[in-house]
Amino acid sequence: MTNTTGKIFKVTSFGSSHGKAIGAIIDGCPANLDLSEEDIQKELNKRKPGTNDFTTPRKEEDKIEIVSGIFNRKTDGTPITGIVYNKDHHSKDYSKFKDTPRPSHGDFGWMEKYGNYDYNGGGRGSGRATIGHVIGGAIAKKLLETKNIKIISHVTQIGNIKTKNKDLKTIEENIEKNPLRCGDLDLVKSMEDLILDKKSKGDSVGGVVETIAIGVPAGLGEPVFGKLDADLAQILMGIGSVKGVEIGLGFESAKKTASEINDEYYIENNEIKTSTNNNGGIIGGISNGMPIVCKIAVKPTPSISKVQNSINLKNKSNEEISIEGRHDPCICPRITAVSESAVAIVLADHMLRSGFIHPSNIN
Repeated sequence: MTNTTGKIFKVTSFGSSHGKAIGAIIDGCPANLDLSEEDIQKELNKRKPGTNDFTTPRKEEDKIEIVSGIFNRKTDGTPITGIVYNKDHHSKDYSKFKDTPRPSHGDFGWMEKYGNYDYNGGGRGSGRATIGHVIGGAIAKKLLETKNIKIISHVTQIGNIKTKNKDLKTIEENIEKNPLRCGDLDLVKSMEDLILDKKSKGDSVGGVVETIAIGVPAGLGEPVFGKLDADLAQILMGIGSVKGVEIGLGFESAKKTASEINDEYYIENNEIKTSTNNNGGIIGGISNGMPIVCKIAVKPTPSISKVQNSINLKNKSNEEISIEGRHDPCICPRITAVSESAVAIVLADHMLRSGFIHPSNIN
């Protein structure tokens, strides 16, 4: 089982939804980076459950504990280990799924591949495992901040409701003003009503999350294997519930001609820029200095209380199930923190690989 990502900046995630603890080990972070538990906690708080009516009611403090890699509030170049202890897990809610895979969950694949499967809360396959992403991403973001790189993630669509606001400054201000982390305040109420309506009917709804990285220098990535956009697509697609990834204009590119979407170059104040950014800041697998723009399609949370058809693997029979427990009616607001972290991990790794950040000591 692969639990590590990155070539120089490596993040190894561990733990399961209903296990004793969950967390990450980060190796390859240079020494002398200012880092505290508070830096990681503020990122974990963005994905913490039980904070409003639009998330799972599972109440977890998600308090981070750093047990290695920090000395005098600075990284010392050794592996950084962050742990979050699980405290509010209700494993009894899942006992009936021991032999009955839940529709659109990873249960059946895990059972077939590994045999010994922790079905409690989805075990290692639970969305709670993304705590490891956020711990690694929080450290990556701190590292990127030393080079004035900022990453913003926001909800752009819930169901068929799509945002229209494209002003990045306004988006950044607005996402902190609403629980959906949406950059278009005019549509938040409609999105909230849609989520609560689906929730009241024992259902859920999906959406789209956009992540933008600003200040990324030109020259990150490789032209064949190790393309920056390929690495971003891989880590984003690896987030549970993500069923599609776009870079820049993405699938809309298929509807256009080259003359309509080619990003033309110009020089302003001795800086090379493009008049549009339809390629999302990456051309030929290498960053071009424009903002990097990624979108992910997030499916509806598959754990719903509506009656669904499944099978009993032990009895070899068809069976109806209804999933109890505590689940998100829409995972998009919380997945913004995970997407932000995933992009940060890849960019930090490529900044080290391309020599923009010294691998041993940032001073």
